[in-house]
Amino acid sequence: MSRLFGSVRSRATLGATLVVAVALVAAGAAVLLSLRANLTGEAGTRAERSAQAVASELAARIPLDKLSGLDAEDVPVQIVDEDGVLLAASEDLERISGTGTAEVTPAPTRSGADDDRDRGDDDRDDDSGRSGDEESLEPGEIAQGASYTNGTATIDGDTEDYRFAAVEVETPDRGRLTVHAGSPLAAEHSAVGTALTAMLIGFPLLLGVVAGVTWLVTGRALRPVEGIRREMAAITASEDLRRRVPEPATHDEIARLARTTNATLAALEASVERQRSFVADASHELRSPIASLRTQLEVAAAHPELLDLHGAVEDTVRLQNLAGDLLLLARLDAGERPVGTRVDVAALAREEAAGREGVTVEAEPVEVSGSRGQLGRVLANLLDNAERHARERITVTVRREGGEAVVSVADDGEGVAEADRERIFERFVRLDAARSRDDGGAGLGLAIARDVAVRHGGTLTVGATPAGGALFELRLPLAGAGRGAPRA
Repeated sequence: MSRLFGSVRSRATLGATLVVAVALVAAGAAVLLSLRANLTGEAGTRAERSAQAVASELAARIPLDKLSGLDAEDVPVQIVDEDGVLLAASEDLERISGTGTAEVTPAPTRSGADDDRDRGDDDRDDDSGRSGDEESLEPGEIAQGASYTNGTATIDGDTEDYRFAAVEVETPDRGRLTVHAGSPLAAEHSAVGTALTAMLIGFPLLLGVVAGVTWLVTGRALRPVEGIRREMAAITASEDLRRRVPEPATHDEIARLARTTNATLAALEASVERQRSFVADASHELRSPIASLRTQLEVAAAHPELLDLHGAVEDTVRLQNLAGDLLLLARLDAGERPVGTRVDVAALAREEAAGREGVTVEAEPVEVSGSRGQLGRVLANLLDNAERHARERITVTVRREGGEAVVSVADDGEGVAEADRERIFERFVRLDAARSRDDGGAGLGLAIARDVAVRHGGTLTVGATPAGGALFELRLPLAGAGRGAPRA
């Protein structure tokens, strides 16, 4: 069960069905309540008309035994006086409830003297004792409006529910009377029952249709996702990063997911290829100093007098520098975050330029946030590269430009061809094939310099000086500037 409802398709189907079910129940309840209120209101209106008709006859002094409203079929009627005494009722009325009096047999007719005395008492009551809240009516006048109650009545042995209306009338001869008349609620009960039955039958069928349609639609919508999942599983099993997931010919979120997945696979493939190339190039670069050092040590072991101590030291230093470069690149690739300390770039430039021939520094104090060691490595690599290519002069300038610190390293050499200005920042790339490995290095200095610049939220580019030499420009955000946080 948990596995079934663990799928997106099942949860979407269940969610849609529950939402529709709640909406249907709410709408059905509202319809039933509205239908019942309307039908009950109509029954009350019919009952009021019946009561008004009987009240009109009473106002016209028609005797109780001559009232036509008492003979109406399926319309229970009661006439009571102010004391609640039943004066008249429908002939076939056997039992009644909900009107205030359960009597169905009129009280015995009183004598004329009693009636006169009662009327005299009524007159006195009208003059002095009638409540101020009771509506004042003139003889022969019928009260406006009616009060309504629900109850039951039994006529000719049939018991039904009724809506009763009570209307008051001031008669000239009998004082204030109240006429209760009812209208059957059978039609209301039948209509509500029919509607409820239709809902009980139709709602489950509609919910079944909603669940089925949602199941089919979500299955069709998620089919490309399953294709992407299967292909990703196959790629994981085969470790073939050249494969790509299928991209639906749509413009929805799933198509964008497929395109993003393929872009991620392409980036991963490129990263793996770079790693393989890096390992191969690193192995190749390490082989030369190790082989040279081994040869010298083997010769020295056999012929100590032939030991080239200076060459062995140079190969050892070269091997040490190469291992340091590889270690730094590994840390950068692993996302090592630079230490966020304030570094005076001008002082750092003078420090790295000290002791180098032909290097002049023009710098103003500028502070950036980052690792002093890594930024010093960038300047050292740029100066080493300039020394290898410069004829006589190297110029280092440090200035503030907007929210950035700009460090420029310019030489008077032959410069870098425009087509090669991005290639030189790739790892193990050396443009001058004729240059020896000892003089040209391993081709990691500029790659390290750019990676460090990017990690510090800056850029490193190469252009040309007016005289044609190479101009390397390092841009870093000032300490405390908006882009000052080093990149992870």
